[in-house]
Amino acid sequence: MNNDASPTNDHSDNGALPADVMPIPGLSDPMVLPRKAVARADGKRALIGLSKDQLRAALAEIGLPAKQVNMRASQVWHWLYHRGVTEVSAMANIAKDTRALLDDHFVVGRPEVVTAQVSSDGTRKWLLRFGDGEEAECVFIPDAWRGTLCVSSQVGCTLNCRFCHTGTMKLVRNLTAAEIVGQVMLARDALGEWPGATPVPITRPTASDAADDLDEDDVPWVPGAHNAGSNYTAEGRMLTNIVMMGMGEPLYNFDNVRDALQIVMDGDGLGLSKRRITLSTSGVVPMMVRAGKEIGVNLAVSLHAVTKEIRDEIVPINKKYGIEQLLQACADYPGVNNARRITFEYVMLAGKNDSNEDAHELVRLIRKYRLPAKVNLIPFNPWPGSIYECSSQERIRAFSDIIFKAGISAPVRTPRGRDIMAACGQLKSASEKISRAELDKRAAEKELGWVD
Repeated sequence: MNNDASPTNDHSDNGALPADVMPIPGLSDPMVLPRKAVARADGKRALIGLSKDQLRAALAEIGLPAKQVNMRASQVWHWLYHRGVTEVSAMANIAKDTRALLDDHFVVGRPEVVTAQVSSDGTRKWLLRFGDGEEAECVFIPDAWRGTLCVSSQVGCTLNCRFCHTGTMKLVRNLTAAEIVGQVMLARDALGEWPGATPVPITRPTASDAADDLDEDDVPWVPGAHNAGSNYTAEGRMLTNIVMMGMGEPLYNFDNVRDALQIVMDGDGLGLSKRRITLSTSGVVPMMVRAGKEIGVNLAVSLHAVTKEIRDEIVPINKKYGIEQLLQACADYPGVNNARRITFEYVMLAGKNDSNEDAHELVRLIRKYRLPAKVNLIPFNPWPGSIYECSSQERIRAFSDIIFKAGISAPVRTPRGRDIMAACGQLKSASEKISRAELDKRAAEKELGWVD
């Protein structure tokens, strides 16, 4: 099967699209679908990632008596998301014969950890392998007031932001809901986040990252509170926040991202508040309002430039959905207000997007669309083959000061995990040496799929 996200324009005479393409909302050109995840060779299905309704239906399909389905589904759900079991056999209050039946048809479902790295600043990165052998990365970033898990949504990426390492990869496939939830489960495993588990020692900064606004329910990290089992409580938990900012464009894997986050937010599931989850998009405009209505989490937008010329270069989806369209979609995002602001992510590239004029234009655009917003300024994190350089500290500070003086929060994000290639824009599923010509070729192939 062709795994490239390269385009096709082979329409049939009657105007119908070939079977291997789908229309992207708002586009006139179709995009070749990434290939689907391969089913397990043993035919078993992962329990992780099933909604409550799907779980009940799956239990009925394997022959559980109808009068037992609801009770057994509740028991399985509890064992999965409250106890963190990794094997069906560990579900102790389910009858032995029923466990055997479940074991014949299901696995709990966890990605395989290929490598686990720990940065000198406490950041942790896992390279994960899924059932079909494909890989993606996720990152845990401890802070003085919170612990944030950066979750991937695709193997590779639909898009080709030129400053981003993931953008150099071909899109292989979307991650399933099970694989997205599985990253959260794996992180909680690794951090000892289940009842009775011993917390894992974590290096945490003594001050909060300036790029994070503190929520009113944030509490400081208190090492003495973290005895065995205390990390299962709200006060003791290390993983407190999730950002959909890993590999991939979440809004081009909408259904799976939505379904996964609904499990993460479910009060009977992992129970993470939607206020503690942020979804980041490079600007898939037609899907943004839908995301607000159906998912309802915080929105971050990878803006990175304020002129068409520069944004076309570094965030090429701008050629399809321009800055004006994007900012209007931000204004239309459901629930946006001063207490729930849009976050604009802005990578600082020397001589490219970091002038005083750029800062003033950013202020003008935010005011024009009356956006409750903050701007996270991100020092560029280099990666092998990148063509950009990070702005100087003095230039970043001057840029930030202009925005702050306009009454808009513009903190500078502290780079985390650079020594293990875990910082913003550095994620990639495998080490791959690619020539500049090949990078340009891949970028052009991707653009043909979504640019008129």
